[in-house]
Amino acid sequence: MVRGGVRWMDEHVNDPFVRRAKAEGYRSRAAYKLIEINERDRLFAPGQLVVDLGAAPGSWSQVAAARIGAKGRIVAVDLLPIAPLPGIAIIEGDFTADPILAAITDALGGARVDVVLSDLSPNLSGIASVDQARSELLSELALDFVVHHMKPKGAFVIKAFQGSGFPALLATLRKRFEDVTSRKPEASRDRSAEMYLVARGYCVSGET
Repeated sequence: MVRGGVRWMDEHVNDPFVRRAKAEGYRSRAAYKLIEINERDRLFAPGQLVVDLGAAPGSWSQVAAARIGAKGRIVAVDLLPIAPLPGIAIIEGDFTADPILAAITDALGGARVDVVLSDLSPNLSGIASVDQARSELLSELALDFVVHHMKPKGAFVIKAFQGSGFPALLATLRKRFEDVTSRKPEASRDRSAEMYLVARGYCVSGET
C-alpha cells in the first residue's frame, strides 16, 4: 500500500499536465480535459450560464469562466469546499439535497442553463460492481438536473465509466440530445476507465 502511494506520488509529480496546471494557474490537471473537449466540440460562448457539478477544486470552472467572459455566469457545486473564484457562485453540498438544490435555483435566478458540466466521481470502494453502480447513480442524478434546468439546444458534458451501465446512459442521452459524442482526452490517464460524453442540442421533449 505504501509502495502504491509512492508510485502515485512519483507519477503525479512527473505528470506533464500537473506541471502545466501549476505553471498556467489551474487548480488541477483536469482543466486540460475540458480544454481539449471544448476545442473539439465548441461548448462555450460569451455570456452563457454554466453549472459545474462536482466542481472541486475548481479547474473546470476556471476553464469555463475564461471562455464565457464577464457577462457569463457559473454556479459551481461540490460536496467538498472550493476556494473562492472571482465571479463564480460556489455552493457546497449535495446537489440533489433540497436545500442545496434550492440554493442552486436561487443562484440561477430562474434562468435556464446553457451548459451543464459533470465531472462527478463516486467514492471508490475498489469493488468494480459497487463502483459501477455508484457511477451510474451519479449519472442519473446529473441527467435529472439537466432535464429540470437546461434550456433548449443546451450542452451537457458528463464523465462516465465504461461498464455495464455505459450503453444505457449513451442511449438515454441520444434520445434527449441531437448529437452525442464520446471523448477520451489526452489528460485522462490511460489506465482510467473514464470517458466523457459530450451531448449537444438538448431537446426539451426528450425526443430528437
